[in-house]
Amino acid sequence: MLVNRILALVIGYFCGIFLSGYAYGKSKHKDITTMGSGNAGTTNTFRMFGWKAGLITLIGDVSKPIVAILITWLIFHNREPEGARLLELYAGFGTIIGHNYPFYMKHFKGGKGIACTGGMMIAFCPIEVPVGIGLFIGITALTKYVSLASIVGLISFFIQTVAFGELGYLDVTETYKTEIYILAAIIMIMGIARHHENIKRLLNGSENKISFKKKEEGKVG
Repeated sequence: MLVNRILALVIGYFCGIFLSGYAYGKSKHKDITTMGSGNAGTTNTFRMFGWKAGLITLIGDVSKPIVAILITWLIFHNREPEGARLLELYAGFGTIIGHNYPFYMKHFKGGKGIACTGGMMIAFCPIEVPVGIGLFIGITALTKYVSLASIVGLISFFIQTVAFGELGYLDVTETYKTEIYILAAIIMIMGIARHHENIKRLLNGSENKISFKKKEEGKVG
């Protein structure tokens, strides 16, 4: 089973390393990592290139863990029926790692994994999605802070995973339930850690608010 965990992580990682925002920027002869926050994720792409680019990036980033989890399910649902659900989560985790730390980018700098986490929720436990999306949209609309909405969404993912696991909705055996909770906690902590600079700015009141106006390309914000 250890080898299968590693394989699931590897599948996820190589699904995750394709950065939609970076690819979109390159199609416009721009490097998203030198623009705005320097992040290659959905939010910075939206800020730098507009809503269409942001939507394309969002769809790409959400799709990656779905593909990784589907591949993992196809490989393991018959070979490891009791552990398949756990391996699916490892694949989703691997996708987030690949998205955040792609080997071919300078300093391994990718995105922050929020859209990937959303895609993982869709594929792994879709009943978590309504609360997750509701909190994200609600907090973003009220505060205009995408970072705050992302952090709350990550906490929601962990709480819901434990709650639905205890209620029996994850379709996982007791053997692997605790490991799923631990993995969900690691995903949450990693995502929050990726927002450490945003947290500092939130605390001192200097965090950037989301705007639906396209920024001038190359402008730092």
